[in-house]
Amino acid sequence: MSHEKSNQALAGVHGVQLVSHSPFSFQEITKHGDIACGASNTGSSNHQRRIVQKVWQERPACLRPIHCTHTGDQHLAETVANVLTSLPFIAIGLQAPRKNANCKIYANSLIGVGLASSLYHSSRGRLRKYLRWADYTMIATATVCLSRALRNENPKLLMTASALFLPIQPLMVSAVHTGIMEVAFAKRAFEDPDLRVAHNVHKMSSLLGGAFFVADDLLPRTPFLHAAWHLAAAVGVTTCNKLLDS
Repeated sequence: MSHEKSNQALAGVHGVQLVSHSPFSFQEITKHGDIACGASNTGSSNHQRRIVQKVWQERPACLRPIHCTHTGDQHLAETVANVLTSLPFIAIGLQAPRKNANCKIYANSLIGVGLASSLYHSSRGRLRKYLRWADYTMIATATVCLSRALRNENPKLLMTASALFLPIQPLMVSAVHTGIMEVAFAKRAFEDPDLRVAHNVHKMSSLLGGAFFVADDLLPRTPFLHAAWHLAAAVGVTTCNKLLDS
């Protein structure tokens, strides 16, 4: 039987449809003659890429980078205020106790906080969002360094997780290690009466700083709220130096 006659014979069989031969594709014909599945090397690759993109887009919030909503520095006066109130962190870092390696690292991280904040608030354009990330990340780094300076025996799992999440969730890392510091400060103040005044100042400045931080997020158009948060945070950090000195 010739090739042409065999084709004609197969064409009459119910559910069979002949397609042109291609080494790169195949088609499966359904009972009603519709194409049920068409695939090729290129199509398969695109399909896999879409799956990867979908999984990445639906990843949990803890694996998503920070999204900055801060819209400060709306005019020159606010920029100047934010930069000037960032400088105290450099001074605090220079005066922080350096009695061991962990304390030295923490002191230098405070200097980094002041520099990163100053650069961010004085920046404009596309570079600004990257400097905002650097600002948040430097703050989180300082909290990790303080936690290490206060408790050298921190669990390795905690420190490893902090290092992994630091670039993508610095606010979460800051919250965890600030909580560790607050517990340590309260315990030390309870045991040492000389630390109670510093601890009371620390609590007041922390509450005030938290209020300014929330207000700055809820009322982004209100000027100088961010600068006020800088000052309250600086007071709180200064009291931590007293803790390290004890």
